[in-house]
Amino acid sequence: MGIDLPVVWAVIIAFGLMMYVIMDGFDLGIGILFPFVRDREQRDTMVNTVAPVWDGNETWLVLGGAALMAAFPLAYAVILSALYLPLVLMLLGLIWRGVAFEFRFKADQHHRAFWDKAFAGGSYVATFFQGVSLGAFLDGFKVENNAYVGGALDWITPFSLFTGFGLIVAYALLGSTWLIIKTEDVLYDRMVALARPITLALLAVIGIVSLWTPFAHPDIAERWFSFPNIVFFSPVPILVLVATWLILRSLQGAPHAGPFILALFVLFLGYSGLGISLWPNIIPPDITIREAASPPQSMGFALVGALFIIPFILGYTAWSYYVFRGKVKAGEGYH
Repeated sequence: MGIDLPVVWAVIIAFGLMMYVIMDGFDLGIGILFPFVRDREQRDTMVNTVAPVWDGNETWLVLGGAALMAAFPLAYAVILSALYLPLVLMLLGLIWRGVAFEFRFKADQHHRAFWDKAFAGGSYVATFFQGVSLGAFLDGFKVENNAYVGGALDWITPFSLFTGFGLIVAYALLGSTWLIIKTEDVLYDRMVALARPITLALLAVIGIVSLWTPFAHPDIAERWFSFPNIVFFSPVPILVLVATWLILRSLQGAPHAGPFILALFVLFLGYSGLGISLWPNIIPPDITIREAASPPQSMGFALVGALFIIPFILGYTAWSYYVFRGKVKAGEGYH
C-alpha cells in the first residue's frame, strides 16, 4: 500500500498554517493591544517579549504557501487569483509592522508616537485581512474549467468582514495571555484585566460564525447536523465552552501559562471545526485535494525536501523560545 500523497501534503499545509496562527498570532496580538496600553515603557516591554523570535514566526506562513504551490498548484492558482487583493493588503500590513517594529526603538522622542501607531496599525491590517481571506475561503470560489471566474472584489461580503473582525479578537486573546506569561506587576495586571472581556468576545465570535456558516452553506449544515455526524462532532462546541470557562476561571487567581495554553486549545478547536466543514475540499465548495493535486512524482520529490526542512524549523523554533524563556522586566529586553 503506497503513501496517500495528497492527504500527506494536506496535513503538512494544515500543520504549517496552524503553527503560523500559534506563533504569529500572539505576536500580532501584541500590536493589537497597543492602543490599550499608553505607557511607553510598558509598550517597550510588550515588544521585548517577542523581539528575539518574532521574525522567525512568519516562516510557517512561507512554508504553507510554498507547500500549497508545490502540492496543489490548482488550489494555489485559484485561491491567489480570488484573494489577490486581501492577501496583498495582509502582506503590506506585515511589512509595515515589521518596519515599525525596528524603527520604534531607534526613533527620537518626537517620532516614537508615529512608529507606535504604525506598529499597531500594521498589526490590525495584517490580522483583519487574514480573517477576511479566511471568510472568503469559507464562502467558496467560482471556478470554471479549472480557473477562477469570479470578480476581483467577490471577497468582500458581510461574512468575510466579520471573520476579519473575529480574528482580531482571537489574536488579541493570544497576545494578552502571552503577556501574562512574560510580564509582571502593572502590565501583568492590565493583561489579566483585558483577557477577561476578550475571552467573552471571542466566545461570542465563535458562536456567531458557528451559526452563520451552516445557515449560509447547506452542505456544511448537512455535514455537521446529520446523524451520526452530530454525535461525533458534538465534542467540538462542548470543548470550546469548557475551555472558555476554564480560561475565565484561571484569570480569577494568579494565572501564568494556563490561559495561553487554553486559548491555543480554543483556536485549535476552531481550526478543527474548519477542517470538519471543508474536508476533503481544498477549493470550496467542491474541488477536492485529489482533483487539485500535482502529479505524484512532483509531490513525492517535494515531500523529501519538506521532511528534511520541517524538523530544522521545529528545532530552531523550540531552541529560540527555550533560550529566551522567562519574564521580561521593564527596562530589559532585546532591541
